[in-house]
Amino acid sequence: MPYNIAMISDFFFPQPGGVESHIYQLSTKLIDLGHKVIVISHAYEGRTGVRYLTNGLKVYHVPFFVVYRETTFPTVFSFFPIFRNIIIRENIEIVHGHASLSSLCHEAILHARTMGLRTVFTDHSLFGFADAASILTNKLLKFTLSDVDHVICVSHTCKENTVLRASLDPLMVSVIPNAVVAENFRPLSHTLHAHDPAAGESRPPPPQPQHLGPHDTITIVVISRLFYNKGTDLLIAAIPRILATHPHVRFIIAGSGPKAIDLEQMLERRVLQDRVELLGPVRHEEVRDVMVRGHIYLHPSLTEAFGTVIVEAASCGLYIVCTRVGGIPEVLPPHMTTFAAPEEDDIVRATGEAIGKIRGNRVRTERFHEQVRVMYSWTDVARRTERVYDGISGVLSEEEFYGVESGAETPGTRASVSGDDEADANWSATRGRAGVQSFALIDRLKRYYGCGIWAGKLFCLCVVVDYLLWVFLELWAPRTGIDIARDWPKKVKVEKEREGEGARRTVGGGAVVGRKRGGRHRERDRE
Repeated sequence: MPYNIAMISDFFFPQPGGVESHIYQLSTKLIDLGHKVIVISHAYEGRTGVRYLTNGLKVYHVPFFVVYRETTFPTVFSFFPIFRNIIIRENIEIVHGHASLSSLCHEAILHARTMGLRTVFTDHSLFGFADAASILTNKLLKFTLSDVDHVICVSHTCKENTVLRASLDPLMVSVIPNAVVAENFRPLSHTLHAHDPAAGESRPPPPQPQHLGPHDTITIVVISRLFYNKGTDLLIAAIPRILATHPHVRFIIAGSGPKAIDLEQMLERRVLQDRVELLGPVRHEEVRDVMVRGHIYLHPSLTEAFGTVIVEAASCGLYIVCTRVGGIPEVLPPHMTTFAAPEEDDIVRATGEAIGKIRGNRVRTERFHEQVRVMYSWTDVARRTERVYDGISGVLSEEEFYGVESGAETPGTRASVSGDDEADANWSATRGRAGVQSFALIDRLKRYYGCGIWAGKLFCLCVVVDYLLWVFLELWAPRTGIDIARDWPKKVKVEKEREGEGARRTVGGGAVVGRKRGGRHRERDRE
């Protein structure tokens, strides 16, 4: 069953990053499966209004004020008029928000529920429970997820974190990992085989392992945002020790952020500019060209829900050195990685161990690409996400979607999380099918009221104001006055009805097969 879906997040192209890539790849694969997908994000420099990306993916860049790390200023209600206009214009049925720190995501889910739309939230990050920023973020997340139909997390560790932070029923949370387009992250040896005309359509043979002598240079690649949570401080402390112990090693570091100045100062103080190459920010399509220059990928992150970049590095044939934090241990098999504790001494140890494996040819990195290609596929991610849409839309029964009988008691339900029998009874009475929330205003208010002694009352007030604003907009700007956008023409193959008749037709719009899609609004670059 095809759906009209809106992906909403503050984080999207042209800014590089894991969330941005996830939204783009998932959207294009859902389009390939026959769904209509649009993306709503804030405006970037030189990027405002409506844009078309590859495969007919339409992006709305809303001109909202950005305050910190590409996150818009939270206004709660001012986004509603333009959001409603876009939703009606595109006939959206499902709103899918991404990232806990995205203001547009939280506001869109609130407004979508007020408009009677199904909602899904994907969490890409891990957060703590003790510091002030985490406490506020967790309370905001609890507010948003109190009235969401389903939640997706990118790893099992991320699911545990999200369930605890938002007091969710674990049945309402699915684990769907990120993926990688393996064809875009080939090692150099595979690229040579891929362009060999004599190879034909057959798969190229595995390349021979590269033998490194004791005096050959080993290159360690780091591609990351240079922030504290990405372990930049650990990297700054470990680089001089690694280079002092291993004279035939050099670093290539790509990325930008507030810690870039500290990194540059360390290189000048230690006079390591000739052994450490700083590339600054790189576009996502340039990442592979940087990775294939190295032998080892170092990922010293302090917290990570998944870590798509290490999958990309492994696909390029790099051996991985990473910290054992968050969902990283779930990502790759043990023979591709050496783990370290998030400490300076252990990172130096693990990196030295990886250098020894590479120099001694004790690991077959030339086989990594094919193994990653089998393990991760965006088409598989899109199909699993499509199943979530089927579940919240009622296409799948409760038994099919959740794997449990209706009304069955399961360990780890919300009753065991909260311990409040009365609150759990109210919650169960307002949720309908497992995980599919009721749209009735009174039921929504009951769910929000249980979010805290003071916060619950504030959340209820926000919902009431949002509902009144929606009623006002329905009267002041009726739906009949909003133009409905034409869908991007889809080409489908039609089987031959008669022998010798091979016709192709397009459904809706009357486009001719072979017609050049484009126009002055379309961007051919993949961002």
